[in-house]
Amino acid sequence: MSTATARSLSQRASVMPASPIRKLAPYADVAKSHGVKVYHLNIGQPDVASPETFWKAIRENNLSVLEYSHSAGILALREKAAAAYTAMGIPVETNQLMVTTAGSEALSIAMSVLCDEGDEVIVPEPMYANYIGFAAANAVKVVPILTKIEDNFALPSLEEFEKRITPRTKAILVCNPGNPTGIVYSPEQLAGLREIAIKHGVYLIADEVYREFVYEGGRPQSILELEGLDELAIMVDSVSKRYSLCGARIGFLVSRNKKFMDAALRFGQARLSSPTLEMIGVLAALDTPTSYFDEVRSEYRKRRDLLVSRLRAMPGVVCPDIQGAFYATVRLPIDDSDRFCQWMLEEFRLHGATVMMAPGTGFYSTPGLGKDEVRIAYVLNVEDTAAAMDCLQLALQNYPGRTNQ
Repeated sequence: MSTATARSLSQRASVMPASPIRKLAPYADVAKSHGVKVYHLNIGQPDVASPETFWKAIRENNLSVLEYSHSAGILALREKAAAAYTAMGIPVETNQLMVTTAGSEALSIAMSVLCDEGDEVIVPEPMYANYIGFAAANAVKVVPILTKIEDNFALPSLEEFEKRITPRTKAILVCNPGNPTGIVYSPEQLAGLREIAIKHGVYLIADEVYREFVYEGGRPQSILELEGLDELAIMVDSVSKRYSLCGARIGFLVSRNKKFMDAALRFGQARLSSPTLEMIGVLAALDTPTSYFDEVRSEYRKRRDLLVSRLRAMPGVVCPDIQGAFYATVRLPIDDSDRFCQWMLEEFRLHGATVMMAPGTGFYSTPGLGKDEVRIAYVLNVEDTAAAMDCLQLALQNYPGRTNQ
């Protein structure tokens, strides 16, 4: 019996990268099946309890049919979110905000609205790995601008950005506070980006989902607070980390550019709506008292301080200053981060446990970079973080590919 030969897959499929955060999951699954405890430092999945306000709204809803919502999101949620932004000093009107299926969809829609095939988006690297995936899915070219661990991943000069601007440049994309680096950009750095955006007429997209996770100083400045950017500023937000609601998949796309928001809504209509039940829960979660965030921030500061002190005590390890979010991009004395992270899952054990991290290579679009770096998400409690650092310290002493850094 003959078998038909299928036609080739798309070019986009061939360039879509595997997630460095999740690609080693099969090795972790095998380890767990053998009774090994795996400390997950690979993914930004907080272990902090989601707000009770969210669960109460889910439990007590009296819906008989779970219907589609408006493509821009439930009106009451949009109104409350806009009011919340305005109250914190980021004036937003309801029609300048769209509910998305997490911040991921907000970023993907933004690229779809702004870019044609082959258009360019400038992104500091290391960058959130999914930016590379979103760009590949939209046939957009990521133009990286390197930041260095020795400089705590600070933004390069304005001249370095301008060198990369071409007629096909549509936007500059930043994450503030930063994933995977933990950097928080200063008002001066944001003012520089504002200057470039206005001078060249390029959009400035800011992923601000870690706004509450800042450990020195107050809330970082939003790009929507920068003067003269009403037509150029696009803010991406999410409840995933803020409320420990990663699985709810609710985010926000915000801009004062009416043409942009009108176009974004058309993309939203193509997917019908974001999850209705989760939006009901998030509507209630927005009433979460500030004490919740104070407690969460205090807990993450403890984890950060422990992580930094332990890492800096390990020979050959370089750990930068970490100002926000809950990630650290760390340089290790290793030959290959992909090999090392897989080796940890397959071969290394300490008291029946090991550690899963994300190889640094996946956070760079420039081939060859990140081979001696890993991203660590300090999302586990202090005791588990300490145990994970015990594992990492011994693993580095025994890894066959250790280098003499």
